[in-house]
Amino acid sequence: MTDWFVFGAGFSGLEAGRQIAATGAKVAGTTRTEAKFDRLQTAGIEPFLFSGRLAASIAGRLSSVTQLLISIGPDDGGDPLVPSQGPILAVSMPNLKWIAYLSTVGVYGDHDGAWVDETSDCKPVSARSVERLKAEAAWSAFAEAKKVPLAILRLSGIYGPGRNAFCNLADGTAKRIIKPGQVFNRIHVEDIAGAVQHLASHVVGGLFNVSDDEPAPPQDVVTFAANRMGVPPPPEIDYDSANLSPMGRSFYGEVKRVSNAKVKAAGYQFRHPDYRSAFEAMWQDGTWRGAR
Repeated sequence: MTDWFVFGAGFSGLEAGRQIAATGAKVAGTTRTEAKFDRLQTAGIEPFLFSGRLAASIAGRLSSVTQLLISIGPDDGGDPLVPSQGPILAVSMPNLKWIAYLSTVGVYGDHDGAWVDETSDCKPVSARSVERLKAEAAWSAFAEAKKVPLAILRLSGIYGPGRNAFCNLADGTAKRIIKPGQVFNRIHVEDIAGAVQHLASHVVGGLFNVSDDEPAPPQDVVTFAANRMGVPPPPEIDYDSANLSPMGRSFYGEVKRVSNAKVKAAGYQFRHPDYRSAFEAMWQDGTWRGAR
């Protein structure tokens, strides 16, 4: 039986843990507050508190772990686990066989709308993407020292149950911001979990873009969701006059089309290859609201 530990059982980590636990594997994971313990336990994940330091209880639980999933982003001080706590982490996992690190396609930066793949230059623009690239390097060094494969999954814009344009339309926060030439790739959280499981089952390491097939203008997604709900879409807003946060504006400062050919070549078949099929599925089964 595989034994998993998920650092950061939030939106993506929780779904991955849920799917892995459903196969009968042992899964433990961290959260920042005990208030979320029930959510993890319902998903079949043994909960642990983690606020930046490796507690003795976590170190003890890691002793039997065979697969490690990192779904915690770096902060201003860098990655919260390596390199600062790398030596403790390394000796705590004598049975480790495979690691996955969830990163972001933001590390590629702006490519003026061109296609990028895992061989493309990384020229991150935002501070958070710069730190992500440093974290990738730190985890690569950790995995090399442990002599175990590391799969780095570079994720596009994440959506899924409870986090999607249906929800934004329902609560009145949806916007259709128009910036000519702007496109984004996306990824359904179920495909993040699916890709993690697939790569782990084949003990595959390397860089992988985990992204859908169709880079599309963000306003198209909102319009599609509104039409499916049978409600009028929000009015179009010119990008230059949009009231965006600095983080929101930074997203619009990068344009690229992300290729997922490598993870497909590794054998992964996407459950939601484009936003239309994903939104249709969420609407039909009612999961768009976030209910499980």
